[in-house]
Amino acid sequence: MLLSGSGSNFAAIAAAARDGSLPIEVRAAVSDRPAAYGLERARALGIPAEAVPVRDFPDRAAHDTALAARIDAYAPALVVCAGYMRIFTPAFVARYADRMLNIHPSLLPAYRGLDTHRRALADGARWHGCSVHFVSDELDGGPLVAQAPVPVLPSDTEATLSARVHRAEHRLYPMVIGWFARGRLRCQGGRAALDGVPLSGPVRVEGLYGEV
Repeated sequence: MLLSGSGSNFAAIAAAARDGSLPIEVRAAVSDRPAAYGLERARALGIPAEAVPVRDFPDRAAHDTALAARIDAYAPALVVCAGYMRIFTPAFVARYADRMLNIHPSLLPAYRGLDTHRRALADGARWHGCSVHFVSDELDGGPLVAQAPVPVLPSDTEATLSARVHRAEHRLYPMVIGWFARGRLRCQGGRAALDGVPLSGPVRVEGLYGEV
């Protein structure tokens, strides 16, 4: 898994793998930030964790080449971006075409990029949420797989809305990874397909934002 920060999605996925509800082996956590707390979480679970710091490379292409070498050392069937905050080069995306997923904290195509909760509140949006998609060259624009809608409450602040979306993320992402692991989900011809049927839109999964 690739991460840049606290690794809350990493922790949720690793927990599902440990309890047997998600039929995967989490082979490693790799970060662009040596101090990322997600790496500490991985090490505490006995999962290999390492950093490929951006500052060690002259440009983005060189960094992505080194990052790909570390990923390939673990031979993953799926590359999972769990809060990885860097934009990949086209060559990197092509290397893992159709086997790299990302989760984004909005109902794409709304609010691509950063500060999604703040922007949703500023717009007076009634619904927010999270989306899982295959990674493409387009920022937060790859083939959509699934979305979990989250209501925006009149009393919401950026922090309370973020917490509700995170609860949905921690349930939706393991679910979608499980579809891939069980052979139900594939990306073919730039389009996600579930159970052999191309998706005309993301699968909408309701009610994932409640208290755990």
